[in-house]
Amino acid sequence: MAKVKKEETYHVKGEDLLKKVKQLIHEGNIRKLTISGKDGKVLIVLPLTIGVVGAVLTPVLAAVGAIAALVTECTISVEKE
Repeated sequence: MAKVKKEETYHVKGEDLLKKVKQLIHEGNIRKLTISGKDGKVLIVLPLTIGVVGAVLTPVLAAVGAIAALVTECTISVEKE
């Protein structure tokens, strides 16, 4: 039986980006996370696998924090299984 992929989209302000990404990762079941600017241009694509935790996420969250400092609004697209 094939796994069904589900995609969700969230529109957030730059200052809320890191908090939302942490929340989504904590919820689990995320295969891929894409952050786009308000113009629709993809800023970063983060492939996430089950079991990615702790120190492995530190550079990912640092990159998300840097993006949050540069954008006023963005869109987070989450691909889940």
